[in-house]
Amino acid sequence: MATTSAQLRAGGAQVKEHVFAWEGRDKTGKIVRGEMRAGGETIVNVTLRRQGIMVTKVKKKAYRSGKKIVDKDLTLFTRQLATMMKAGVPLLQSFDIVGKGHANPSMSKLILDLRGDIETGTSLNNAFRKYPLYFDPLFCNLVGAGEQAGILEDLLTRLAIYKEKTLALKAKIKSALMYPISILAIAFIVTAVIMIWVVPAFKEVFTSFGADLPAPTLIVMGISDFVVKWWYLIFGSLFGSLYFFFQAWRRSPNMQAAMDRLLLRLPVFGGVIRKATIARWTRTLATMFAAGVPLVEALDSVGGASGNAVYVDATRRIQTEVSTGTSLTVAMQNANVFPNMVTQMVSIGEESGALDGMLGKVADFYEEEVDEAVAALSSLMEPMIMVILGVLIGGLVIAMYLPIFKLGSVV
Repeated sequence: MATTSAQLRAGGAQVKEHVFAWEGRDKTGKIVRGEMRAGGETIVNVTLRRQGIMVTKVKKKAYRSGKKIVDKDLTLFTRQLATMMKAGVPLLQSFDIVGKGHANPSMSKLILDLRGDIETGTSLNNAFRKYPLYFDPLFCNLVGAGEQAGILEDLLTRLAIYKEKTLALKAKIKSALMYPISILAIAFIVTAVIMIWVVPAFKEVFTSFGADLPAPTLIVMGISDFVVKWWYLIFGSLFGSLYFFFQAWRRSPNMQAAMDRLLLRLPVFGGVIRKATIARWTRTLATMFAAGVPLVEALDSVGGASGNAVYVDATRRIQTEVSTGTSLTVAMQNANVFPNMVTQMVSIGEESGALDGMLGKVADFYEEEVDEAVAALSSLMEPMIMVILGVLIGGLVIAMYLPIFKLGSVV
């Protein structure tokens, strides 16, 4: 195995490493090719000469800029790595195969950077911890537990299943929320077009009638005049408010907690969000507990994985009570955020010594509940949206055609 210069320092600063593609001839004269992570071409030449390879070409490998790394990329990487290790492929070779075959160049670079860290002797767990933006404490803790227990391939498989189920659950929630939002956004754009361009055109026609216009028409024309005059202020205030709202939501913990509480209380979507949160909470705890992570330590990662500030606070209280000797069932009941069915299943799991299995069954149940709720929401939202669009757009059209109907009746 080639040794790179990760530990070399020049002027007190760590040498920046790159990936070099090389070509040369071995002792038998056979042409060989490969890649090496090193601090420069000189190090590559020296390392390969020590291995008996006569280098003929060395070139720094350039990575084209890729898309942003998303959860789907990390989930696919986890599944591929788990499959490779299950098949008995060595760890470094697994990283090579997965990294070079990934469709996203940004993800490929991340994987090969991880491979370089591991090649210098860093443990897999510590290599992942260098990139907290992509690998959360749950991921790193499970990998660390697998390395210590010698069952890394099994835990990577569990982790891949967990990430796949979590990703599917998030996609269902997004699809349930995006459909009505996109339709309402289109309705807003259509209404703005009608108010700014269509209604003024009708107004010019109506001024030549010389007759009193119906009240709905006058109201719509008044609104149109206001929108045409102040459109820049209206749209600027609207988009500015949305921008500052989302910035505050992203950066302010208090704002996030308030919005998470509000989301759980929504009349239609609140139940779906609560079920999805409980499914993620139980799935995460089941995965951690099955991996042999102690319960108190596992609860460190569970709250954040739930994705809701209400359950993060509840998990902290549960962790505090469990650490003082309270059973998990009693602590969850005291948190007052879990349905009775969940606490009963946890109680059965604690008594039977199969807590991870019971938590997994609870997660399966709530994931199915989310599936059914999303399907019901889709069928319910379609007629509601049609009614909203009909009243909004149809009302505007009728208001503008009323004078024409009135003129026709006079004729």
